[in-house]
Order: sequence, then structure tokens, then C-alpha cells
Amino acid sequence: MHSLDHQVLATLQDWVERRIPAWLCTIVATHGSSPRPAGSLMACNQLGQVVGSLSGGCVEDDLLNKLQSGDFSRYPRLETYGLSAEENARLGLPCGGYLSVLVEQIPDSALPDLVQINQALSQRRCIERKLDLATGNVQLKAAESIRPVQLDERHFVQVYGPGYTLLLVGAGQIAGCLAAMAGMMDYRVLVTDPRADKLDDFRLHILEPSSGCECILGMPDDVVRSRASDPFSIVITLTHDPRIDDMALMEALTLGNFYVGALGSARTTENRIERLRQLQLSEDHIARLHAPVGLAIGSKTAPEIAVAILAELTLIRRAREKAAASRIASLEA
Repeated sequence: MHSLDHQVLATLQDWVERRIPAWLCTIVATHGSSPRPAGSLMACNQLGQVVGSLSGGCVEDDLLNKLQSGDFSRYPRLETYGLSAEENARLGLPCGGYLSVLVEQIPDSALPDLVQINQALSQRRCIERKLDLATGNVQLKAAESIRPVQLDERHFVQVYGPGYTLLLVGAGQIAGCLAAMAGMMDYRVLVTDPRADKLDDFRLHILEPSSGCECILGMPDDVVRSRASDPFSIVITLTHDPRIDDMALMEALTLGNFYVGALGSARTTENRIERLRQLQLSEDHIARLHAPVGLAIGSKTAPEIAVAILAELTLIRRAREKAAASRIASLEA
């Protein structure tokens, strides 16, 4: 399962390979309320096919109509939507919000760049794309992490990266709620459990077919090692069974993944940390554990716990992106 950006860019590569005239549209700036954040992608082609999203409907339709009709004579170009209340109402944009979209015509000569970008994403690596706004020339280079898009008078810079993998250890109601919500937030969701009966019941009675979640029967440490060990992987234990959770945590806390969390009360967390010490994990490794997992919002039900967990992940991800942007800015200053 690819991230949304990877789906857009892979589809765009396919169109270019088949010599179908195509365009790449990127939100480069937003103001006020916006249906999609800066950096969101949409690709469309002369046949009227569209992949990705900028607003959820009307902006995409308007852009496609203009592109197919030949209204634009110059690329790259910036189009701004939502500058008036009438336009907001026509396009279904939130009142007071507007967004700027960078539109690029993608020539056949862009194929090597698209191949390189998609290969990086398939290998779960970040790659930076720097566009010269005057000439349309593109430069690619490796990047350490995703950061916010950058736009100035001369260049637009965007870092593409792989989607986050969310590995849930323990097939139960909370995992079902997390799978449903996280799937809508562009996470690749995996659920693992060494208990075949629990996993079968999860598939039959809890998992929503539309979630796109993958179920894996196996020992949790093996699954963590093979499926959730890179900087874009998240591991959360949910079973309350130390024999299962601790096995996953012992492996996850020693790897280079983005986030490791464990469900449980403060008292349960204290006991868990003591067991991890007895299992000879270092204090540095134990310090990586987020427990009790999720923001402290007083959540009790499975959906509320899922909201708290995803809210914490969103908070940490945004802080990481801002820190990366600050590092880049300080180096360039």
C-alpha cells in the first residue's frame, strides 16, 4: 500500500510512460481554513483522469476544465482559489480560507525524475524536488526527513517521503478503531497477533473492510523486526498481556523506528518499565517508550483512545517537520 503522494506520483509516471499529456498540481500555500494542507498533490491528464486531492471536488474540476481547454499558456504557474466569498461558495471552500496551487505541465523528459522519485519512495527514503519557477527545471537530491514545503520568488522545494506504517500489536476493539481512523489519515496499518483465534475474530467481527488494514499472524518481535523498523514506522502494543507486549517492545525500542507506544495505566506502565529493565534494556532505549500511549484527554472508550493516540502522533509528526525546517533554515542562513 503506497502513501497518497506515492499513488499520485506513480500514476503520473505511468501516464508519462504512455505519453498521455499530464499535469501535476501542488498546494503551495494556504490561508485560514483549508480542506487540504500545503504539499497536497493532484495529478490529472488530457483524458480527464484525476488522482489525488486538493479540495475534495470543485477546485479539482475547475483546474481540469482549464487545463483541458488550454486556458493556460505558461507553466509553471500559480493559481489562487478562494479570494472572494462568492468564489468560496462556488468552490465549496471554507469561509475566509484560500489556497494557492502550483500547476506544472509534465513533459516526456520528466520520466527519469519520476522514476527516481518513485524508486526512493518504494525504498522508504525521502527525496527533495527543487523546481525553478522561471524555467521549469528540476533538481533532485536525497533528504533526511520530510519538512514543510518552501516557496520563494525563484524556487519551490518539496520533500516527498514514504507513508508512515502503523503496526498495532493486539487484534481487538481499539486496533479496529485505530485501523479505521488511521487509514483515513494516510497511515499504512498492520495488525499483528500471535493468537490465531483473536486474529480470526478481528477479521470477521471488528475490522472494517474499507480500512485497508493488513493482518499478520506471527510472533510480535519477528513482525516488528521485518515490518516496522525504519524511521517511518510506529509500533503500539495493545494486548495488556506482558508475554506479547513486552516481546514487541523489547525489539521495537532497540530499532530506528519513529515512535513506540504501549497502552495501559500509569501503574501498568511502571510495572512494564521495571520488567524491561529486568530484561536488560538500557535506560536510553526505555526512554523512547511513550506510555501511557496517547494524549491525556480523559479517553475511556475504544474510539476515544484511538483519537488520543492519533492526536499524539499528529502532534509529534508536526513537531518533527518544524524542527527539520528550522535545521535547514539555520544551515542556509
